[in-house]
Amino acid sequence: MIQITIDNKTFDYDSPVSAGEVAKKLTKNSDRLIALKVGNVTQSLTSQIEISASVEGVYTDQKEGQVVYRHTLSFILVAAAAKLFPKRILKIGHSLGKSYFYSFDDGKPLSDAELKKLRDAMSEIVKKDLPIKTELLSYTQACTIFEKENLVQTRNQMNYKCPPTVLVNSMEGYYDIYYGPMACHTGIINCFDLVNYEDGFLLRFPSYHEPDKLAKFEDNPKIFQIYHEYKNWGKRIGVRTICDLNERILHRKINDFIDITETYQAQNYARVAKQISEKSDVKVVLIAGPSSSGKTTSAKKLALHLQALGYNPKVISLDCYYVGRDKNPKDENGNYDYECLEALDVPLLNENLNDLFAGKEIQVPSYNFDLGERFYTGETMKLEKNDILIMEGIHGLNDKLTPKVKSQYKFKIYLSALTQLNLDEHNRIGSSDNRLIRRIVRDARFRGKSAAATISMWPSVQKGELLHIFPFQNNADAVLNTALDYEIPVLKVYAAPLLRAVKPTEPEYSEACRLLRFLGNFDEIPETYIPKQSIVREFIGGSSFHY
Repeated sequence: MIQITIDNKTFDYDSPVSAGEVAKKLTKNSDRLIALKVGNVTQSLTSQIEISASVEGVYTDQKEGQVVYRHTLSFILVAAAAKLFPKRILKIGHSLGKSYFYSFDDGKPLSDAELKKLRDAMSEIVKKDLPIKTELLSYTQACTIFEKENLVQTRNQMNYKCPPTVLVNSMEGYYDIYYGPMACHTGIINCFDLVNYEDGFLLRFPSYHEPDKLAKFEDNPKIFQIYHEYKNWGKRIGVRTICDLNERILHRKINDFIDITETYQAQNYARVAKQISEKSDVKVVLIAGPSSSGKTTSAKKLALHLQALGYNPKVISLDCYYVGRDKNPKDENGNYDYECLEALDVPLLNENLNDLFAGKEIQVPSYNFDLGERFYTGETMKLEKNDILIMEGIHGLNDKLTPKVKSQYKFKIYLSALTQLNLDEHNRIGSSDNRLIRRIVRDARFRGKSAAATISMWPSVQKGELLHIFPFQNNADAVLNTALDYEIPVLKVYAAPLLRAVKPTEPEYSEACRLLRFLGNFDEIPETYIPKQSIVREFIGGSSFHY
């Protein structure tokens, strides 16, 4: 006998009991119920509960519920595509404007008529409300199924991850490897669309704020172009999935791959520096990007490339221009909001910049974070011939930061940590996960924070990004991709022990488990292999740059 606690009420069940049976006690908002959280672990409604635990519902109007929704929607898509186009391999790409980009491996886009057939096939699957099961197969069974379904990358990954049993999701005879809980029936996945885009198509879905309405699509052609170039580069060098990466590690070819990857990224910094040099009026380079996108190292790397072109870069930190705690706005919870534009002294910043551009000398401000006050040390700055300013910060792409500065004086760069690697044909590596793992490692090594603490504040970080960074991506003159395809095996060495330390009693446990499952797909790379100027060093330490 086990005891299940729901809304402070305890119920007795024989062990094991299905999550679906327990879910019958959750009558409120039941039409949006898509999974359960059992003792801080998100589980499918088809799973079995074997121990006493507190249970709560996971709904489609919650962020965690939308993760399950999108995972299930993607499964429905690939199942429908496999039936309609059995000789073609559908592959997932990156996220774009509240959508996932998909394309076929042969490079041929679908016609409008073919896309309609695919959309209709998905709608039919939803209409039938088909059951989705989680099954445990033997290693041999799983390999045979993946070979039959022509899932080459999924099958090859089994050569480097060889468990005796393999967890899979199944629906009407179609199978895919398990990477997380799904809805138990297809009927709840009732809001989606397919739209042709470039050489593939977009799978559109809702946000958790409005789960019955497609999220607004915001195109970002610059991000897509960078991703497309990066994907083609990965194809040329033969590293497109974690299977390819693990093979390099296993056969001791990873040093060469690290060097190639670093060289490719350096070429992109050089390309942007050249773009800056071709605009003779540029006086300040503004760098912005989401948390842990590598802004600090990027500023230093770009400075080196500008020096190679004859410039003398000088850096001013936007942190120096905080208005001070007594004037700093607060958020809806009464906490100081250091991420809003009003937290910065915009008039002083613009006055200082225009004085510098006019050849005047300025007093450079500093900021005491302990006291929450601005102060001056007597440091001065003046721009001489061939000097150029570099400023990095959250609002760099927002023209409201520099409204008094002429547009021709500004060169704006957006940073994105967008890996071209996939887990396999149908499962992507989200840039947000990449950055969160970077942040967990950095916070632990340099700020004394636990993984649970970093995970806990991550939703607040993402909220700030949605408000202050992502809306301004298209304002950028250039985009730099700071992801390195070898970095997760390096970060795993540090992140995995931190994530294992998150207790089952902590609310962050479910996310820690998800990240550990994700990291479990990668072999490890020792820190000693990493160049001293690599952007990875910003997070693990040992950089030749001074931070």
